[in-house]
Amino acid sequence: MEADTRESHEILLTRLQVAARCGLSTSSIYRLMREGLFPEPIRIGRRAVGWHAEEIGEWPATRPRATGDRPAS
Repeated sequence: MEADTRESHEILLTRLQVAARCGLSTSSIYRLMREGLFPEPIRIGRRAVGWHAEEIGEWPATRPRATGDRPAS
């Protein structure tokens, strides 16, 4: 089965799949993209884009960890 042997970088995710995996709204995804903080999609049709699953899977590691510490006053 070719689909089972595909690498994750060959798998494309829809916007809804990306939002579900990352826990982000559509507007947050596009805002982070404008700020250069989220992977850019690739065009897969006239009105469709997709994100590489591997890039989306790696994205959380680029985000700062929430420590729960409060800034010093």
